[in-house]
Amino acid sequence: MIIGNVNYLARTATPSLRRNGQVLTRRNTDGSDSGGTGLEIDTCEVSIADARIEGATCESNGFELVDKPNDTVRDFYDHAAVLDDYYAECAEIVQENTGASFVAAFDHNIRSALGKEAQRRIKGGQEVQGPAYMAHGDYTLTSAPQRLLDLTKPSSTNDTLRGLLGDKPLLTKDTAKAALAGETRYAIINLWRSIGETPVITDALTLCDGRSVVPDDLVVFEIHYADRIGENYFTIPSEEHRWLTYPAMKRNEALLIKQWDSAGTLAQSSGEHGDGSKNGPCTFSFHTAFTTPEPDTKAPRRESIEVRCVVLYD
Repeated sequence: MIIGNVNYLARTATPSLRRNGQVLTRRNTDGSDSGGTGLEIDTCEVSIADARIEGATCESNGFELVDKPNDTVRDFYDHAAVLDDYYAECAEIVQENTGASFVAAFDHNIRSALGKEAQRRIKGGQEVQGPAYMAHGDYTLTSAPQRLLDLTKPSSTNDTLRGLLGDKPLLTKDTAKAALAGETRYAIINLWRSIGETPVITDALTLCDGRSVVPDDLVVFEIHYADRIGENYFTIPSEEHRWLTYPAMKRNEALLIKQWDSAGTLAQSSGEHGDGSKNGPCTFSFHTAFTTPEPDTKAPRRESIEVRCVVLYD
């Protein structure tokens, strides 16, 4: 067990399951924030367990580490190389470890504190992002189904997938319709990997057991882009949250992080119940970079890639 500092939304924030305009940011095309509302932060000291010892599964807890060396890409800062080769590799890893009938990658980010400071740009892509020092989940009751619908649009309208699929959509409308009607199960899972030469020490990731989250912890965080509004969930502090980390993650390891699962209790109940109230899959896992009270100032800064995958089950 280690002690870490985790950034939460302030306790004064009003819980919300749906968008209400109270907590938001405005983001440019390079993914940088430029002003916001309601973003008061409460940095909390929390106990973080060693997930390598305690164990966790993507199905129940919302995250799982697997030993899977990267076999396809040597330069993750090359956008085309990631799309052409690594996307398929990520989909294969997720499918192998979830038993899903269909998996396809559709988006990714590179994160590096030094790259962000230097305004480094991915070859053929956007600027490098910094580590996210805020406890968050990537989708909400509204934005998860919307993302599924977005993937039925021609790929030429999606900057990330353009050139990978031509004008073909990633999903058919009938497939999305069946999933949104509850006839089939769908999920969104990130495959996270360190791409640095040394094990991750600084800007390390901690993950919250999805079963320890209740609906009253959630606050919608609106992301106002030029052409649309996206949503994440932030969270207010809770002593019930169970945080874990995988110390010293290496390049040969891949971390599955569940961003949304339509079979989770929270999703199934439209936020009436938390995932700890029944046995079954969790809906998602909060996650964030964290600091320790006495950080190793000489350790290299983390470099990582996260690839988002849409997952369908028969």
